[in-house]
Amino acid sequence: MRTLIASLICTLAFAGAQAAPLLALEGHEAVHAVVPIEVHQRLVLPATDSRTVALTLDACGGAYDAKLIDFLVDARIPATIFATRKWLDRNPQALALLRAHADLFDIEDHGANHVPAVIGIGRKVYGIPGQADLGALQREVRDGAAAIQTSTGVAPRWYRAATAMYDPAALQAIAAMGYKVAGFSVNADAGATLKRAAIIARLKTVKPGDIIIAHMNKPNGDTAEGLAVGLRLLLQQGFHFVTLGAMEVRALAS
Repeated sequence: MRTLIASLICTLAFAGAQAAPLLALEGHEAVHAVVPIEVHQRLVLPATDSRTVALTLDACGGAYDAKLIDFLVDARIPATIFATRKWLDRNPQALALLRAHADLFDIEDHGANHVPAVIGIGRKVYGIPGQADLGALQREVRDGAAAIQTSTGVAPRWYRAATAMYDPAALQAIAAMGYKVAGFSVNADAGATLKRAAIIARLKTVKPGDIIIAHMNKPNGDTAEGLAVGLRLLLQQGFHFVTLGAMEVRALAS
């Protein structure tokens, strides 16, 4: 028991999270639960590289933002796509287009059913229920990965949980399964809820090495239009884009 608590404390110190009240997990003896944290990361850039950034797009569920993907194809902007199994099942034509442009798009694991990586019955993030136990978390990751490999023929290397929030114990479990957790440093569209002007304003803050998160599953929102303007501005400033797999990343303190 002391070993488990010590491990959680070490992880919290690394991530900069704060301890939360006692919570019984999985019916076992109460341990210090933790406030879910976002993983913030940036690219590791060579000293001579001053204009590289990464665009990541979540495909949580729902539909397909064709305007956004068409823009990226036309502008030759690569992106790392985090897709759930349920999004893949609902959008076979979108998957075919992404695969037709495999030089631009890497497809990675966003889980099977878009369940947050927080562990414990009754726990939620942004109103979305988390995982009942560690086994459920592992199935979410594993089944999402299997769907990616079946759909693309390529095993995913990265995982991003629903809501991009994690318990430290979940982070440890995901790493133990062999996946890198994908963080970000610029939240461009706040879950596809922001309007065009706000998205553009956020993209104007992008600096070399930033990892941008946005969404490609809500075509009725302003994400496509906002990104089209904001990313063009970055291109005009001499920025170029890479997928996460092209470079190393480093964690940022919360």
